[in-house]
Amino acid sequence: MIPRVLTVAGSDSGGGAGIQADLKTMLALGVHGMSVITAVTAQNSLGVQGAWELPVEAVRAQYRSVVDDIGVQAIKTGMLASAELVEAVAELIGGTDAPAVVDPVGVSKHGDSLLAASALDSVRTKLLPVATVATPNLDEVAQLTGVHVESEDDLRRAAAAVLAYGPRWVVVKGGHLSGDALDLLTDGSEEHWLRAPRHDNRHTHGTGCTLASAIASQLAKGQSVPEAVAAAKEYVTAAIVAGFALGGGIGPVDHGWALRARA
Repeated sequence: MIPRVLTVAGSDSGGGAGIQADLKTMLALGVHGMSVITAVTAQNSLGVQGAWELPVEAVRAQYRSVVDDIGVQAIKTGMLASAELVEAVAELIGGTDAPAVVDPVGVSKHGDSLLAASALDSVRTKLLPVATVATPNLDEVAQLTGVHVESEDDLRRAAAAVLAYGPRWVVVKGGHLSGDALDLLTDGSEEHWLRAPRHDNRHTHGTGCTLASAIASQLAKGQSVPEAVAAAKEYVTAAIVAGFALGGGIGPVDHGWALRARA
């Protein structure tokens, strides 16, 4: 049976991030994507014009409907918006026998807040402890831990601060630093430094969602965490290279590059 991956995240009406990016990534990587929508956004290439979270009971019902009948080999989380949603999703993941990739979404590519300040403690104490892999960017590391990364040397300190909250592995994404796009994957004892050239393309909307979904897809196919993260990094790097203009602002990465490459 085809591997099945469940994304628990918000909808991006512009199609570049969120549920839409997750499902495109899963299709490109050969797994069956399923979704639990946690919030609806009015969003385009210029930013987020509005966001409305779904009731906890609607999120829980979607999750149980999929997991109890179809089953999952991996779970990915994105925008969870409120403390109530974070805690409900953490409880659901904790009761599911599948690896979970937690993308602790705090702000959009355009700087719009996607997580209530009151939910930060729930992310730290409820969601991160059930994560197989956490994938914060540098802004999210600072938001969650207070550690500000200004150079490659700070990545190890940032990773340790996130691991202290309980995920088995963390990928600290160094894409906001200058120079090469360098990420650090570690479980506290084993380290993997993932470096890729920085490409001159401003159309990078959805990179975080895409990376986390790609990791979950590879885990569902039976890869180890280091193998899954390395493969996901390669997929996202190529998607950034192929990113394209859309609307009047920041365009998306190209999730379909791998499908065209195979064709």
